[in-house]
Amino acid sequence: MKNKILIFILLLAGVFLFFAFDFDRFLTLDYLKSSRQEFQSFYELYPFGSIFSFFVIYVVIVGLNLPGAAVLGLAGGALFGFTVGVVTISFASSIGATIACFFSRYLFRDYVQRRFGDKLEKVNNGIKNEGAFYLFTMRLIPAIPFVVINLVMGLTPMRLRTFYWVSQIGMLPGTMVFVNAGKELGKISSVSGILQPSLIISFIILGLFPLFVRKAVSFAKERSINKIT
Repeated sequence: MKNKILIFILLLAGVFLFFAFDFDRFLTLDYLKSSRQEFQSFYELYPFGSIFSFFVIYVVIVGLNLPGAAVLGLAGGALFGFTVGVVTISFASSIGATIACFFSRYLFRDYVQRRFGDKLEKVNNGIKNEGAFYLFTMRLIPAIPFVVINLVMGLTPMRLRTFYWVSQIGMLPGTMVFVNAGKELGKISSVSGILQPSLIISFIILGLFPLFVRKAVSFAKERSINKIT
């Protein structure tokens, strides 16, 4: 219990310091545009150090559920180009999301399960059986907040290993969209403008497809069994 309280306090302290020192001002589209040339020069001089620093910052931002991940996605494309940006952000975002999921699980899951265990039994069974498909669907739908998915999945029985690899795959299309948009940073007026309705619909269809296939296969198996019996 003491360890949980200590970790919770440290997390709150990290969030407090982030806003107290106004670090969020560095994670805005305007700041990124105005500082792009300076960052580019630094990257040319210290490529490995730049990528490593960016990677660590991204993991911390996502792991602590701080705002700015979308802008960092654009920054990755603007500074590193498509390939390096996608690889760096893909792993950083997945690791950061898994850390956030772990914190949610470690701090809150026992309480939630004790308090609402009987009501969550069906949900828990569903997550055990088909959780990877549901997570994959949610990862592909930009309308579902990234932070909410990390926190809610931490309250479920899903293995962190499963959470990580499904997130790695499921977030890849969105990462590619933001990194690619980052290459054209000067043409972007807002982060929300990147995700047009048609693009969101495409993600939804892509995310629902594996669930549809799974349900169709299960339905076909049940019908064949019923015919035999």
